[in-house]
Amino acid sequence: MDIVTKKLLNILIQLAEVDKHFAKAERDLIFKIAKERNFPEQEVTALIRKPEPIETLGALSPEQKFEYLFTTVELVFADHNIFDSEILFCRNIAIKLGFKKDVIDHFLQHFSRKTREELRADATTLFM
Repeated sequence: MDIVTKKLLNILIQLAEVDKHFAKAERDLIFKIAKERNFPEQEVTALIRKPEPIETLGALSPEQKFEYLFTTVELVFADHNIFDSEILFCRNIAIKLGFKKDVIDHFLQHFSRKTREELRADATTLFM
C-alpha cells in the first residue's frame, strides 16, 4: 500500500469534514485522486468511515510536501464554499509540512491566477 497517498487522502478526508459537511464535490475529488494513484477505493471508504490521526509529515520529499499543500487548497475550492475552519486546517497542515502558515493565504488568493509551477516556486522561495 502506498503510505504517501494514504496520508494525503486521510488529510483530505479530514479537511472535507472540518466544516461538518462532506460535499459531493469534495468526495469526488478524493476518489479521483485515489484512482489516479491506483489507491484502492475500499481503502478510501475505510478512511472516510474512520480517519486516522495525522502524524508527522516531515519525512516527505519537497515535491510530496508541495503536492500535499496544493491538493489541500484544491479541495478547499472543490465545493465553491470556503470556510474559516478549512483555512485554519490548511494552515496547520502547511506548518506540519514545513511551510509558513501564510502560504495558505497566498495560495487562496492566487490559486486561479497562477499556474501550478508558479505556486510551487512561490511556496519554496517565499514560504519555507
